Amino acid sequence: MHEAKTQLSRLVQAAVEGEPFIIARSGKPLVKVVSIEAPAGAAQRTGFLPDISVPPDFDRMGADEIERLFGGQR
Repeated sequence: MHEAKTQLSRLVQAAVEGEPFIIARSGKPLVKVVSIEAPAGAAQRTGFLPDISVPPDFDRMGADEIERLFGGQR
């Protein structure tokens, strides 16, 4: 257990590279640490809403309507 605490970063890296390890206390095995692999077919995000395009005048869209609604006309 003590070695696992002091060498955890190295041991985890070894597990990621395919070398699992067992943590024991007083010679009794307690846990086995292995690398987790992504589930088959897991979706990978390639960008935020990739099919959306923002028009160049986005910051001015609806300006006339906004002015009419909130422009102080009574």
